[in-house]
Amino acid sequence: MNRIKQILRVPWIGAIAAILLLLVIDLAKDPTYLSVTYNSTLGNLVGNVIDILRAAAPVLMISIGMLLVIATAGIDLSVGSVMAASGAAAMQFLSSAAHPESLGTAMTALALALHLGTALGTISGLLVTVVGLQPFISTLVMMLGARGLAKVITNGQNARAVSAPFRFIANGYIFGFPVVFLIAVAVVLLIALMCRRTALGMMIEAVGLNPRASRLAGLRARGLILITYTISGLLAAIAGVFATASVMVVDVSNTGYLMEMDAILAVVIGGTSLAGGKFSIGGAAAGALLIATLDKTVTFVGISSSATPAFKAVVIIALCLLQSQRVRTWLAGMRSRRGPASAAPAGPAGIEPKGVAA
Repeated sequence: MNRIKQILRVPWIGAIAAILLLLVIDLAKDPTYLSVTYNSTLGNLVGNVIDILRAAAPVLMISIGMLLVIATAGIDLSVGSVMAASGAAAMQFLSSAAHPESLGTAMTALALALHLGTALGTISGLLVTVVGLQPFISTLVMMLGARGLAKVITNGQNARAVSAPFRFIANGYIFGFPVVFLIAVAVVLLIALMCRRTALGMMIEAVGLNPRASRLAGLRARGLILITYTISGLLAAIAGVFATASVMVVDVSNTGYLMEMDAILAVVIGGTSLAGGKFSIGGAAAGALLIATLDKTVTFVGISSSATPAFKAVVIIALCLLQSQRVRTWLAGMRSRRGPASAAPAGPAGIEPKGVAA
């Protein structure tokens, strides 16, 4: 029993249970839903599970970046727009390059996208740490600014390009598995090592739990917060590369649209509080997989995709209410009021009820 209670306390156990429930729903409609086959012609694995892993890669990137920002009691609403701006920079460069099919040109486009995303994330961090704007306002400004920058880069048009090396990032396979998912897993493991094998994760949690106490303890809260926004921008740029490389086109209006909601939902589902403090990288990863599985299931069972954002918003509100200290206090009060009613009735003064030791 104690072992079961310990398992239930794991932050991401709810996300795993939800993923399994969605897969059961899919299996009820199609018993072969989880089947995975090997395509000898293309040399890769094929199946719905592989599609889910590929779709989870960009969500995984922005969720980990959002996780670090939220751990400092911040928020980053610009991740979707940074995806669009980074993808626009890469696509515009490739479309105007003399040799877009060369590996060097593809790597230059990749570097350009990553540098732009990192710069935009750093600007958001500076607005929060140096200028002193609230994270919500700072990243809301960046959300509008980055989307506008994407339109400036492409002159308001959807930029297209042809580059096999760049396309391989999102559509290639290694040992039968999507390259995009393998890259995402590698990045998550690297972030996990940085946060859990060094003092970085502990310092980020300290800043999120109590900024004043962390400053008194000698931590540079501004520098740590700036690092989280910079990392968030970099990971959003990687997600933008994933999203654009898969179709080799950037839609300046729709690329990354509402992805910030997916990132926040994945983080909250993973057990991290929006109030900041302790965070779970595994929980955010499980939340990202849940989002990808949910999107796939919605399409598979025939539910209108237009209803998905409303459903996600309801889930976020419900989870935020469960994390609210006021709601928790109210629930605890309800339990305490029910407690005495179930206790043994008291006897006359000075006399213990029968069967109760004095």
